[in-house]
Amino acid sequence: MPIRKTPVKLAIVDDHNLFRKGLITLINLADKRQEYMIVFEAESGQDMIDKLDKKALPDIILLDIDMPDMDGYEAIAWLQKHYPQVSVLVVSMVEREEAVVRMVRLGAKGYLSKDIEVEDIHNALKAISQTGRYYTDFITGKLINAIQYETTEKDSEGKVNKQLLQEISENEREFIKWACTELTYEEIAKKMFLSAKTIDGYRGNLFARYKIKNRVGLVLFAIRNGLVNVPID
Repeated sequence: MPIRKTPVKLAIVDDHNLFRKGLITLINLADKRQEYMIVFEAESGQDMIDKLDKKALPDIILLDIDMPDMDGYEAIAWLQKHYPQVSVLVVSMVEREEAVVRMVRLGAKGYLSKDIEVEDIHNALKAISQTGRYYTDFITGKLINAIQYETTEKDSEGKVNKQLLQEISENEREFIKWACTELTYEEIAKKMFLSAKTIDGYRGNLFARYKIKNRVGLVLFAIRNGLVNVPID
């Protein structure tokens, strides 16, 4: 893949100055091709809002959850409303299932623990800048557990009637199973020996037919309707 001509603009939002500096060090160590540029640091969601520049918005914001003034939940909700084009990578010590699921549902494109290594931050930033997402087995597992243990009342919100489910073709069912893994759509096309255009067609048809907005929504839809139980290898 060709090197991006303009650097990916990053912002770091965390209330601990020492961690922000450490994260910048990790990013610099991972940045072998000078692909990233830090545009600002902020110590809270409110500080982030004050520092956002409409003329030079970050492409990716690395966001903590536990912060004063405005925490990560409030910050990502604000971003989704005002700047939905900005991707959010959560970097937090909070690993509770409800926290992970809540942040993903609010629009987070990835989730890392703070005990990360250079390779982790490199993989996450690369994936989000190139494919728009970085959902590890850790995140997928949390999502699956959350859906499996939801109440029947909540679970029914994502279900469709059996007749509509019967409209899903065998190829679409196989596509859905692969979509619940870490493979990109291009990699899924290779696995299924189909063209990328055909895979895009499956995705578009499913999204339109069942009013699904994104890949996370497709995973939730698949689990709720019994189309997949766990990601396949």
